[in-house]
Amino acid sequence: MLPGMVREGLLYERRPGARVQCHVCQWRCVINSGRVGVCRVRENRDGVLYTVNYGEVSSIAVDPIEKKPVFHFHPSTSALSIGGWGCNFHCRHCQNWEIACSAVPAESNYLSPEEQIRLALKHGCAGIAWTYNEPVIWFEYTLDSAKLARENGLYTVYVTNGYATPEALDMIGPWLDVWRVDLKGFSDDLYMRLAQVREWRGILDVAVRARRHWNMHVEVVTNIIPGWNDDDAQLRGIADWIAAELGELTPWHVTRFFPMHLLQNVDPTPVSTIQHAVDVGHAAGLRFVYSGNVRGLGEDTTCYSCGRVNVRRVGHNAEILALKGSSCAHCGAELNFRTVDTPPRRPAERSDASESEEEG
Repeated sequence: MLPGMVREGLLYERRPGARVQCHVCQWRCVINSGRVGVCRVRENRDGVLYTVNYGEVSSIAVDPIEKKPVFHFHPSTSALSIGGWGCNFHCRHCQNWEIACSAVPAESNYLSPEEQIRLALKHGCAGIAWTYNEPVIWFEYTLDSAKLARENGLYTVYVTNGYATPEALDMIGPWLDVWRVDLKGFSDDLYMRLAQVREWRGILDVAVRARRHWNMHVEVVTNIIPGWNDDDAQLRGIADWIAAELGELTPWHVTRFFPMHLLQNVDPTPVSTIQHAVDVGHAAGLRFVYSGNVRGLGEDTTCYSCGRVNVRRVGHNAEILALKGSSCAHCGAELNFRTVDTPPRRPAERSDASESEEEG
């Protein structure tokens, strides 16, 4: 094992002519010697694929898990939130473009997996979230860290664009608890224009596999951008797919866009548009549709059966009022929460037959 930030990558195959093909994300880049993949942090050196970002940290903070946003997993706990460098998407509206659009700089700071765990425990965190940029391109590092987190009783969260390969998901699956996935729209044209991604539907397949095969907790986020993905075809497509494939109890966060990066000329999302997206989600049968970046609108969890408030939220602060395990403490309705009182997930014990199981 090489010192510092360079490690031989996982999930790649060697090709003729000293080329390699990476299988960590769905680009499946074929990389010539001396070149890097789309993510800029996986490099072919004489026919061996190296990850040059192992442990190189751009951002670190102690955040409420609600900030991810994740609302139905260990509410009112904090997660040590860590970001690296680079991304496998090139989103025009990226909020963290300074780190996502950059290769690893010389002044980056190294944080070992062991030190990461020590910091989480020192600051009273219940878990670790890999966020701010795309965690799958940090695959080797997050995998090593996730194993240590499990040994130390910490939960783990991927805040992801969802473009991991099934092989990558299956390798980290036993140690990953939450798949918080962005779904930017529901058409080929949207993904191409917004993120320069053509083959986007694999995102859907991997999210379903995270939920059904690995029994991860899954929440979906869509940042609603005026004139881009706010039409009913996009919104209904997303909402109908969530209800059909992930289940009606899956949280969908529809968040307000503000001008950023290459979309400085686009106005902020009208609050009425966010409310309309919430209505579309409810019409599709989703029980929990949350508005984001709009203080005071649609942040609480309210039981769909008895109408009582189970969790009250103001900003990123959550107050648990009426939860009993995963259910409403008043009427017993299943709310799809995972808390310290719910049984732990049973990873790596399910066969491929679980793909056909109905939503629980």
